[in-house]
Amino acid sequence: MAKTFKGRVVVPGSVSAEALVTHNGFNTLASLKTAGSFLNKKGEIQDHNNPELYKKKMPGKALCLPETIGSTTGGMVLYCAASMGVGPSCMLFSKKADTLAVAGAVLTYNWSDHPIVCVDDLGEEFLETVKTGDRVSVSEDGTVTVEG
Repeated sequence: MAKTFKGRVVVPGSVSAEALVTHNGFNTLASLKTAGSFLNKKGEIQDHNNPELYKKKMPGKALCLPETIGSTTGGMVLYCAASMGVGPSCMLFSKKADTLAVAGAVLTYNWSDHPIVCVDDLGEEFLETVKTGDRVSVSEDGTVTVEG
């Protein structure tokens, strides 16, 4: 059964993708770096401190999360991942998106062929409902539909 949530549009767009869910903060740099390289070219999440995401592939997924955490490189890491085609198709936040994640999503919207749609303020019930592997659809108006 489908469940619908309404959030605030941060970066517009409509997309349908498979959900990749974390209930912890998403550390952008720790997740997408590899030893000896700034960015993981396969989009496989490397943050061993986030067992929900560790070793999962992110390209084209609907990244469902409460917030991002980490350093000021977060926005640029998201932009680089998107530009390389290994970023998520969208980022769906249960809380308000932080400025670094917003910066990365806005950069991809303006400068990348692979923009990251971004909707925030979806509420705690959103993260309680969506599961990794669910189909998630995002509308231009910030409506997010989760199909289990």
